[in-house]
This record gives sequence, C-alpha cells and structure tokens, in this order.
Amino acid sequence: MSGGLMRRYPICLWLTVLGSIIAVLSVFLMPCFVVRAQGERVVMVEARAGLPFSIHFIHSVQKTPVLENLEINDEKDGFNLLSTKYQSFGVGLPFLAEEGDFREEGDYYIFDHMDRHFRTLSLRTGVGTKLTLTVDGREYRLYERYAPGTRIDLSIVPFYRALLGC
Repeated sequence: MSGGLMRRYPICLWLTVLGSIIAVLSVFLMPCFVVRAQGERVVMVEARAGLPFSIHFIHSVQKTPVLENLEINDEKDGFNLLSTKYQSFGVGLPFLAEEGDFREEGDYYIFDHMDRHFRTLSLRTGVGTKLTLTVDGREYRLYERYAPGTRIDLSIVPFYRALLGC
C-alpha cells in the first residue's frame, strides 16, 4: 500500500506546483486600470468590465465645468466614453447629433450614448482647469498634486506591468 502512495507522490507534487504556477500567472496577468503621472502610479485598480470612472475639469477656453463619464470596455483593454455634460459650446466639446443623444437639462448640455472607444487616454493638468478623476468611488484631484502641463496617462495593463511601471 505504501508503495502505491510513493509512486503517486511525485505526480501530486508536480500537480501542486503546476497549479501554483498557473495561479500566480493568472494574478500577474490580471488586467489593471492604471493612472500614471510623472512616472508615479496614482491609481491602480482591477480592470473590471463596466467599471465606471469620470473626468471632471474646467474647460480651458469656455471656463465652464465639463464632466465626462466613461467605463472600462467588455474586453478590459480600453475605455468607452458614455456621456459628456457641459455648460457651453466650445472647442473640443461634442455638438453634432450623430455623436450621441443630445439633451438640455437645466443649465447643462448632455450627450448620452456617445459610444466612443479609446485604448488609452492622455490628459494634461492646466492652469485653472481643476482636472479631477473619480475611480471606483474615490476622487483624485490631480490639479492639486501636479503642476500645470503634467501629462496624466490612463491605461489598462497586466498587473505585472502596473507593478513594474511599464
């Protein structure tokens, strides 16, 4: 009886080692939503399909608030712009009917169902723009932390790259 156990022991050991390697690899390959600025990681959360986040800023020309609502796409390799809310028409703001469902709500113009897709996003802090990011219910006032002109990169990368800063 003990001879049978001895012959199976190496197989059990190899299966345990193989299972452990697969588990570690799955964690290191897990997609993460990462926000970086000046080489530092500002945000790192698991990239879950449909995870909402928003970008809020003061338009640099119009000097009015803009709110962009996005989510992580189903493939967990990019972002979908869902809607934009703003107070005045201006450079870089949507205004064409084919860009989404347009409506006015009080003092705001809202575009819903925009269906714009991005692999990555690069933003910049600006003088008076108050660039703020809300991710997973947490607010990041990037304008308080970084000087005007600082590049802010949003991307989805495997966990190991998020850790290494790649």
